[in-house]
Amino acid sequence: MFQVFHSVAAVRAALGNCALTIGKYDGIHLGHQKILRELKAEAAKLGVPTLVILSEPQPEEFFAGETAPPRLNHFADKTRFLEHFGIDAVFCLRFDADTSSQPAVHFVRHILLQGLGMRAIVVGEDFHFGHKRTGSVNTLQELAASDGFSVRAVEPCIDNDERISSSLIRQYLQQGDCLRVTECLGRPYAISGKVIKGKQLGRQLGYPTANIELLNSRLALSGVFVVQVERAGALLPAVASLGYNPTVNNDRQMALEAFLLDFDGDLYGEILTVHFLHKLRDEMKFVDLPQLQQQIAVDVIAARTWFGDVGP
Repeated sequence: MFQVFHSVAAVRAALGNCALTIGKYDGIHLGHQKILRELKAEAAKLGVPTLVILSEPQPEEFFAGETAPPRLNHFADKTRFLEHFGIDAVFCLRFDADTSSQPAVHFVRHILLQGLGMRAIVVGEDFHFGHKRTGSVNTLQELAASDGFSVRAVEPCIDNDERISSSLIRQYLQQGDCLRVTECLGRPYAISGKVIKGKQLGRQLGYPTANIELLNSRLALSGVFVVQVERAGALLPAVASLGYNPTVNNDRQMALEAFLLDFDGDLYGEILTVHFLHKLRDEMKFVDLPQLQQQIAVDVIAARTWFGDVGP
């Protein structure tokens, strides 16, 4: 059974020994998935469970705060994907001043080996860790020879002559290129959240929307999109707006609202996942609500056309 841990002791008590990987895994793109497949193979050879160590907050967020690049996935979305991928457990490593100041060798011996019972570690070739990122794959390989664990360094994933990375995906999201994002992730980019009470404006305009709670306050994309909303395993066609709703929103809070094309029902309190398939347009500020209403009608027709032409 998949488990999420928040302490070293809890991991060791539940898993004993393990094969592990460590990183941000922001987006869990094809390169990350390549590492995860190697991790599962190493664990199977050793007969131990798989463990993914996720840093929270992400190191850039700890050091740079609001100036850090917007993240692709919240922790909950990462763990949901890892569970479906067949990983056994996740350890949420609190990244703070103490963590960032630990020498690389100390981190390996005291946290990974003694604390978590690491038997094997699988990372990308460019992996760095420890104080001032002084640790590398070479550090791990040197320690492996004396401390009795194995190291697997995985080559990056190249697609369309580009090295797939979280920063590349962030760039494509900002450009609104949902197709290329899907190619890099191996699936559409998605955001999950609980449906909460909104301003009810969509209902007044004839297009009732599901207002989805955002766990990330800063995201790499914005605009109006053709989407599929995942509900109880079903994918429902929809149009979604992600941004600041400049026509009616004065509090500068980012919002995600989805209008399901052929649905009539109460969604409050449900957890929905919005899969972004195609960008229709950027956010716009309208002079009045009737003009906004007209544009929503245009967006809905465009979405229906997209699904009719190329959608499922």
